[in-house]
Amino acid sequence: MSLNFRGFQYAQAMLFAIEEINNSTHLLPGISLGYKLYDNCAYIAQGVRVALASITRDEVGFAPSDTTCTQVQANVVGTASSTAMIGHIATCACLSDKTKYPSFLRTIPSDDYQSRALAQLVKYFGWTWVGAIRTNDDYGNNGMATFTETAQQLGICVEYSVSVFRTDPPEKIRQIVDIIKASTSKVIVTFLLTADLFVIIQEFSHHNLTGYQWVGTESWIFDFQTAAQDRHHILDGAIGLFIPKAHVSGMREFILDVKPLNSSSNELFTEFWEKLFSCTFKQLNSSVENKIECTGHEDVTEVKNTYTDMTLMPLFYNVYKGVYSMAHALHNILSCNETCNNKVQLDPFTILQHIRKIRFTTKEGDEVYFDENGDPAAKYEIVNWQPKENGIVEFVRVGVYDASLPAEKQLTLQNKSLIWAQNSLQVPLSVCSEKCPPGTRKVLQKGKPVCCFDCLRCAEGEISNATDSITCVGCHPNFWSNERRDACVQKEAEFLSYQEIMGALLTAASLFGTCMTTLVAFIFFRYRQTPVVRANNSELSFLLLFSLNLCFLCSLTFIGRPSEWSCMLRHTAFGITFVLCISCVLGKTIVVLMAFRATLPGSDVMKWFGPAQQKLSVLAFTLVQVIICILWLSISPPFPFKNFEIFKNKIILECALGSAVGFWAVLGYIGLLAMLCFILAFLARKLPDNFNEAKFITFSMLIFCAVWITFIPAYVSSPGKFSVAVEIFAILASSFGLLICIFTPKCYIILLKPENNTKKNMMGKGAPKST
Repeated sequence: MSLNFRGFQYAQAMLFAIEEINNSTHLLPGISLGYKLYDNCAYIAQGVRVALASITRDEVGFAPSDTTCTQVQANVVGTASSTAMIGHIATCACLSDKTKYPSFLRTIPSDDYQSRALAQLVKYFGWTWVGAIRTNDDYGNNGMATFTETAQQLGICVEYSVSVFRTDPPEKIRQIVDIIKASTSKVIVTFLLTADLFVIIQEFSHHNLTGYQWVGTESWIFDFQTAAQDRHHILDGAIGLFIPKAHVSGMREFILDVKPLNSSSNELFTEFWEKLFSCTFKQLNSSVENKIECTGHEDVTEVKNTYTDMTLMPLFYNVYKGVYSMAHALHNILSCNETCNNKVQLDPFTILQHIRKIRFTTKEGDEVYFDENGDPAAKYEIVNWQPKENGIVEFVRVGVYDASLPAEKQLTLQNKSLIWAQNSLQVPLSVCSEKCPPGTRKVLQKGKPVCCFDCLRCAEGEISNATDSITCVGCHPNFWSNERRDACVQKEAEFLSYQEIMGALLTAASLFGTCMTTLVAFIFFRYRQTPVVRANNSELSFLLLFSLNLCFLCSLTFIGRPSEWSCMLRHTAFGITFVLCISCVLGKTIVVLMAFRATLPGSDVMKWFGPAQQKLSVLAFTLVQVIICILWLSISPPFPFKNFEIFKNKIILECALGSAVGFWAVLGYIGLLAMLCFILAFLARKLPDNFNEAKFITFSMLIFCAVWITFIPAYVSSPGKFSVAVEIFAILASSFGLLICIFTPKCYIILLKPENNTKKNMMGKGAPKST
């Protein structure tokens, strides 16, 4: 049979702990622990026979025990498949069932934790479509069952789940590999013992299968023998869980300090020594040739093999903690202080009860205790296989899983580069169906797991604004679904702002008109005593300039985000200022007509339309508009409104009219006065006067009426902020028309033709023109 170096390492770890305890003055003082070693030779039947022999105190062929010692059937450090009292490597979750295994405890976490940790690890990397291979025993079947249950809760689907055992016939192994070849998942989660894994990777190498991402458990993920056997690098880039690294001062040196027995009667240790150094004791094996003779003084530290490999120190540490757990339980039972009570009758049940309750700290600072299931605290390191240039695999610790932390903090990956299958630096993708983008919904594929689905576009007017949405919903009015319907995008609010080019240009035009009007007013004030200014009532001219200033400025109320106050102000200010302006023009027109009538013999008409009457007429005309605006604001005023209808992808912020009758009444009254003014000015355009203001008023009113007649269809047909721009343009155009037509000729005379600025010239009595 083949000699197992791992078994010797575990035995040495146990002997190291026993020797420490026996040399201790505070733990079991005066008590020496003994031991018996049995080898199951990797056969379950042999292990059962030894265990039963131990219980019945049958020495099964070994030397009888020292009769001076008290034999305590309390602590057996078992193998991976053992149900002994304290296990250092048996991880099967089934052993946590105290109804079936009431006397079992362990210093390695249950696979129940490892299975859940593996599921979280798979979820972390976004693998929702995986395959599963397990050893066909309690370890594999129970571990994979828990993984599958947890995976389903996390939205992970298992495409296939197959079991294997090292003694399975080749046909079954080939069937398993055929299943994997036919699958679409690229991640393989394993609950395999090393011997069973080796059977699988051998068949993989025969089929030249690579590119699969392997996820492993503590049974093989940190095993150099497994890496050495993987000559075709099937497992390169594997990731999995292992017991956290441990250091026990003095243990490594103790394990390597092995001396052969002086007596050659112990064949087991002789065989161990010969295999360790590849030599032979000639006196015992005289028939063996071509082998180096063992001297018995070989140096273990010079050998590089499985026995000198200390990568499994965390498992040796578990053996160490198991022995110390037994010692602490005995210490409590024997009421040890400076001495121990040797008269206490020991029995396995009492020892078991005390072991369950122990809680101590090792010399390395780790706290040891068992929960109600006989399990220790669950903590794992995440290990990544990273092949190097020389072909050797390095086991790199890349993260930690701690089951004692809150769920969202249990899995932590360190900032290290991971190597994946085929030496890729990119996380492999393993999904049945790609994620459905926003704008689509998931539809499950008939007869397939929930991870397999199709992505259907949302219907027109419906959206889904999340990945992998199962439903589509109608957009909220504040949102819109774009043409590709791949997102519910918040609508852009549109209004005429000062920041955009059109708003800035209109603002500049408004301010320019205000400045021009102010400049004209300054010129008129400077030359207020001249005939041009005094003619046709200078007070009305100043009032007209003031109203024109207000007209230019009121256009600014139409720019910017609509608010409750701005909506009420913009239309009423526009209506009142324009009526004031037209009233002044109308007053000036009437003055021209009355002045002509006053020159007729016997006419006293001017006494009925003097300066006071002119001011009253302006006030009366304006008061009518004020009353209309007050009624409009009182009954149904304008208000800010979000228009969702004009554009699908925009919200138009505008001022709703409130009462359309009020708006058209304001606009209609302005139009009525403008038409009246135009008619009167037109009638007076040919009156005999060298400076007949009526013809200029006619031109201004012609422009005014043309602007506002074209405004109506343009305003109605313009969408969004353009309707506001049209209204501002109409205000500015009509205001500039009045300013230029009425005041530019007068400013020309005042500034450039002062010789014509005389009363005679105004009356048409100046010097005759030369021919």
